Amino acid sequence: MEDIDFYLEHAEEMMDKAVKHLSHELTRIRAGKATPNMLDGVEVEYYGAMSPLNQIASVTTPDARTLAVKPWEAKMIPEIERAIINSDLGLNPQNDGELIRINIPALTEERRLALVKQAKAEAENSKISVRNVRKDVNDSLKNLLKDGMSEDAVKGAEEEVQKLTDKHVEQIDKLLAHKEKDIMTV
Repeated sequence: MEDIDFYLEHAEEMMDKAVKHLSHELTRIRAGKATPNMLDGVEVEYYGAMSPLNQIASVTTPDARTLAVKPWEAKMIPEIERAIINSDLGLNPQNDGELIRINIPALTEERRLALVKQAKAEAENSKISVRNVRKDVNDSLKNLLKDGMSEDAVKGAEEEVQKLTDKHVEQIDKLLAHKEKDIMTV
């Protein structure tokens, strides 16, 4: 029975990871509003090493369409500006000597639809991950059956795995619906 518990815990842990990964990926899809985590992927050369932007500067949102980047050291402004320009975010930073301001342009309808499509693709990838976990765990449970585990115990465990799968797919759908609403709100 402890083998079954191990597999169920493993399944839940792996499915949780898929949902968390989706949540993280969806924060990187911008919805027209400025958020500090839009710059999470930007790395800046800092004393010869690549460092995440949020470790060498504070990133704030003075209003819904502006990001403000204030480096801990003023001499880092040109490096930070270059890193933002070279990122694939398509942002245009403006530097006033102390602070870097980034205006976030309003999204066109076409761009919004493309972002929704991107969000749906991420959600689908997460669902595939959850289903793959279900398949792997069910295969392991079938092996337990071959090793002498009772058929009722394995059947019950497979039902639990299906409940976990349904629960996590529902979470993915909720995250997607929220992001879709966020993107389409003008």
